[in-house]
Amino acid sequence: MATENFVIRHNGPRQHETIKMCKKIGVNSIDELIEKTVPFNIRLEKPLHLPDGISEYEYLSKLRKIASENKIFKTYIGKGYYGTITPSVILRNILENPSWYTSYTPYQAEISQGRLEALLNFQTVIIELTRMDIANASLLDEATAGAEAMIMMFNCRSREKVKAGANILFVDENIFPQTLAVIKTRAIPLGIEVITGNFENHNFSANTFGSIVQYPAADGKVICYKSFVEKAHASGIMVSVASDILSLVLLTPPGEWGADIVFGSTQRFGIPLGFGGPHAAFFACKDTFKRNMPGRIIGVSVDTKGRTALRMALQTREQHIKRERATSNICTAQALLATMAGMYAVYHGHDGLKRIAGHTHAIAVLLNEKISGMGYTQENKTFFDTLVFSLPDKVTLENLHKIALEKEINLNYINKNKVGLSTDETITLADINNLLQVFAKAAGKTCEEIRSYPESISLTNHLRKDHFLQQTLFHNNHSESEMMRYIKKLERKDFSLTHSMISLGSCTMKLNAATEMLALSWPEFSSVHPFVPSDQAKGYFILMEELGVMLKEITGFAAISFQPNSGAAGEYAGLMVIRKYHESKGNKNRNVILIPSSAHGTNPASAAQAGMEIVIVNCDERGNINVADLREKAEQHKDNLGGFMVTYPSTHGVFESAITEMTEIIHKNGGLVYMDGANMNAQVGLTNPARIGADVCHLNLHKTFAIPHGGGGPGVGPICVAKHLVDFLPQHPVVKTGGNSGVEAVAASPFGSASVLTISHAYCVMMGGKGLTEATKYAILNANYIAASLKENFDVLYTGENGFVAHEMILDCRKFKEIAHLTETDIAKRLMDFGFHAPTLSFPVHGTLMVEPTESEPLQELDRFVEALKTIYNEIMEVKNGIADENDNVLKNAPHPASDLLANEWNHKYSREKAAYPLKWVADNKFFPSISRIDDAYGDRNLVCTCSALESYRKEIFELKTVDV
Repeated sequence: MATENFVIRHNGPRQHETIKMCKKIGVNSIDELIEKTVPFNIRLEKPLHLPDGISEYEYLSKLRKIASENKIFKTYIGKGYYGTITPSVILRNILENPSWYTSYTPYQAEISQGRLEALLNFQTVIIELTRMDIANASLLDEATAGAEAMIMMFNCRSREKVKAGANILFVDENIFPQTLAVIKTRAIPLGIEVITGNFENHNFSANTFGSIVQYPAADGKVICYKSFVEKAHASGIMVSVASDILSLVLLTPPGEWGADIVFGSTQRFGIPLGFGGPHAAFFACKDTFKRNMPGRIIGVSVDTKGRTALRMALQTREQHIKRERATSNICTAQALLATMAGMYAVYHGHDGLKRIAGHTHAIAVLLNEKISGMGYTQENKTFFDTLVFSLPDKVTLENLHKIALEKEINLNYINKNKVGLSTDETITLADINNLLQVFAKAAGKTCEEIRSYPESISLTNHLRKDHFLQQTLFHNNHSESEMMRYIKKLERKDFSLTHSMISLGSCTMKLNAATEMLALSWPEFSSVHPFVPSDQAKGYFILMEELGVMLKEITGFAAISFQPNSGAAGEYAGLMVIRKYHESKGNKNRNVILIPSSAHGTNPASAAQAGMEIVIVNCDERGNINVADLREKAEQHKDNLGGFMVTYPSTHGVFESAITEMTEIIHKNGGLVYMDGANMNAQVGLTNPARIGADVCHLNLHKTFAIPHGGGGPGVGPICVAKHLVDFLPQHPVVKTGGNSGVEAVAASPFGSASVLTISHAYCVMMGGKGLTEATKYAILNANYIAASLKENFDVLYTGENGFVAHEMILDCRKFKEIAHLTETDIAKRLMDFGFHAPTLSFPVHGTLMVEPTESEPLQELDRFVEALKTIYNEIMEVKNGIADENDNVLKNAPHPASDLLANEWNHKYSREKAAYPLKWVADNKFFPSISRIDDAYGDRNLVCTCSALESYRKEIFELKTVDV
């Protein structure tokens, strides 16, 4: 059979081209390059013990068999996860569209206006439904959002509360168990005491700073918390509310009865169950607390011409800037899922959402009436979608369970006397009748077939009275034609891997192959509730077992947890495992963590969240960790040393040869080594975390293992651990997982963002052991080719002992400010005119660009990128030599949107052609930024984070054009 080798599709350069590339680098072969780049003392002695790769055709056949092991039952379990319908126009044009899923976090606003608008829409929906002042652009999941709410309230304590040492958080007992578990996990290292009880009769201690309630409550009751909020506020206590987003379509919003923070999941807005994720959480608060809000906020600003434009606002709050002073370690959001949820609201609008919420509630009303009529006692007098039935004397839970399984129905079995069920938008008349037959048969009754039902509402005292989502956007896109065109309009304003290479250092924007992505839409994977019986999710467990075996072989470690759902969450989970290990040895005092000054901002931020005392280790003039300083500080803190966080290869893009010496120093002084897996793409098959002496690492599956970045999320950050740490892996309150002495849950779902694990499974299986190793070699080859090609124009700031870089490099741009008053930002913006996304800007060294081409980019693309940077260098020299104006030049004014280039007036001292088409090949596939350079400061001074401002601007433009006509 003729089958295609996937490896040759994934890697960019053709084999015959590597000869030319090696010659440019100054080596005779790729193997010689690897020998001179990766220190011999850490090289693996044997190849990866993994099967050979298989073709895409063979893989899809294999995956179909795995998928068939999952059973798709009608599920009424609820507990934070519900059946939902993803509109096909959104499924096809966003989830399955690489222009949306391969884009990067929108740090470069000029080429991200489409995605920014989609996220602004999401924020608008949240603000409207919660009636809060401000919302962010999503968090990882509902439980994480709950933990962030706790931390935010803790950080916003009054001076009196801080002075009194107030550290108690009250959480109403009627909350989802996974949310409570994550809150407790995050509370421990921060010294926060979590107390649970009944909100109605709880008396606040003077040391209470915050409280959390669920609305509707976990058992389904709809409760008015207004008096509770007033009581809390009278004692200086903030109130956070975990809310069901669909219920808020009908229920009085928490903002109206005084909530300080509202959070929850937007999974019900068209996002598949996917065995627990990824799903975008929402987080909204009062305006007073906006600078303490975790995550990203999309704001409205202006560009250099005064036109309305969007950007990420208040970035000074983020962990990469505040580092160990950060109040959150949130790095990855859930941008792709937030985009889908926002579009769900755009497509349905006010009336459509009311119909969906009304349908969901009406079915619950009907089921309450019919099942209660069979002798069951329904406990919730007021409810939105969730019912709890006490069983009649002659009905046993075992028999009810047996009958339900025969009908392929899952219920929420609370205890031997109680069963719950939650309704959702997917329920049909046939589903209703099947469900009623289950309850009737168990009770020895008969039931008439339901042929229709009234859209009745039983929430009279709790109904919201306002009109939400009245902006034009939520009225004009209800036909599929209009919706499709709106999505496409935003897509055209957004830059992604469908346009060209995204050379972001540390972010590994490699190919996300179509075959890897296909299973996301398969119902066998997308329709599984995370709390179904394990025998209904056999396909998932097979897939996770196979992927886990491969990742353990790749890292050299003994066990893995897939629960962390971002890289930063993986860092936190790994540090908590280290913390647990030390505690098990009676060494609670071991809380000092050493972190290099070059580390990514999430490292110190995660360590701070884990309650660690952070000690910074200096780097030497070559950018390497100063081993003498490391040794001195390890010995200084040997009695309290918890561990060492290290990225390998380093954040400076270098394989540090002293890495094993460093890990030995840490172990000798009683600490453990945490390896940040951000740069794992340069390790796979050549070395591994275990080989360098690490004890635990996280893996960015959204980097090295091909899950797409999705515009800033989803991310997946599983942790792998050595044998002595296996017992401390994260547990879960609902599904058994993790170690016997494990950390409590670090995410809402037991297996994190499980549905996207299909992508990494596909990547590893199709690449195989040899292919994965070859990909690493090509990543190093491509990086060194770019470095060698640019050496006459740009200084590579750091290299290894033999003068080579790892899989990425830092280009030093600081000299250009001295000679031409031009900065790395000017270069980054000018690259947009050439059709390239900017490299990583001013990280980890200010005044630089960090470039990572990945193994997936072909030689032609590398050459185009090199030619673009050389041309920009020449443009800088034109300014230096007085040929171009120091202030009015193509770099200072970059990027150049089409609206400027087509304007009647052109007042610049250079031509339109030079601005738009700096090289001939640019015209063949020109991507025009939709705005000129963004005004960051304006957006922070005038914070607006809803689409109303954008709509007003468009209205003004429309009216202006009408007048002109």
